Amino acid sequence: MRDSLAPLQWEKGELWILDQRKLPAREVWIQCHTYKTVAEAIETLAVRGAPLIGIAAAYGAALAAQQKDATRESIMEAIERLRQTRPTGHNLFHDLAQMEHVVNQRGGRLAEKVLAEARRIHAEDMARCEAIAGHGVGLMEEGEQVLTYCNTGALATGGIGTALGVIRKGFLEKKVSHVFVCETRPLAQGARLTLWELVRLKIPCTVICDNMAAALMGTDEIQRVLVGADRIARNGDTINKIGTYMLALLAAYHEIPFHVAAPSTTMDLSIGSAEEMEIEERDSWELIRGVPGLARLQGYDVWNPAFDITPAGLIQSFITERGIEEPPFA
Repeated sequence: MRDSLAPLQWEKGELWILDQRKLPAREVWIQCHTYKTVAEAIETLAVRGAPLIGIAAAYGAALAAQQKDATRESIMEAIERLRQTRPTGHNLFHDLAQMEHVVNQRGGRLAEKVLAEARRIHAEDMARCEAIAGHGVGLMEEGEQVLTYCNTGALATGGIGTALGVIRKGFLEKKVSHVFVCETRPLAQGARLTLWELVRLKIPCTVICDNMAAALMGTDEIQRVLVGADRIARNGDTINKIGTYMLALLAAYHEIPFHVAAPSTTMDLSIGSAEEMEIEERDSWELIRGVPGLARLQGYDVWNPAFDITPAGLIQSFITERGIEEPPFA
């Protein structure tokens, strides 16, 4: 029986991916023999979350190296294909650059050292999650009620999570008493995935529609907002799941601390600010499928960006494995 809070598992030369499209109704595992299956899983959101996407891609490169006819050239082709799967999250590009470096090194058995690098990337993310959680809990007072968005837990990382990792550790140390979870439209990663994790961990939680966040903050029930990130620019501008910017604005108005929890691998120092960031737009069906009959209606357009940009000025601090980063973000 596989541990469903460990959504990537390497067994006997194969990668098993927990299909997050099926949660919470069913726990279905995808058996990956080749990097092409991994690439498809990333593109179709069977695997998601910036850190986990990077780790999955690293294992995809390891699968390419396991093939009997593998060469450096064929592994590099696999890495390039995996690099094309999602354009926004920085971890994907960071981790594949690490894999590329190992492939280009001379000496040693290619398949063994590529797999070892993928395992190292996985283990390092696990350690980063623990460190982020430790630093984040230090910000909290006893018994806080927190609001979180999308999914930033074990299903999105190689460990206990980023923002949700802080929450998990906070609950164990009695710093967190209750978690409010935004549904996170249009794919409901909060309602489907974060709620699923919290229920399994027996952490008291309440799900809300995204458009209830302002009303909830107005009740003084929320002491802190914790979110993750997919890419962070040098000045602190942050790309995260669409709707994060809205929460940051609301938190600023209600004077509620707003924190971004993310590993250093999410920080892209080659990008100065939000103006240089690419926002992925996804298929219209993700938005319209939840409204009966809408797909048959004609004469309208759909705008479906997967992410938005939260300006650095709305972020009280970044919680990283290195500690708490406060403005100015240099």
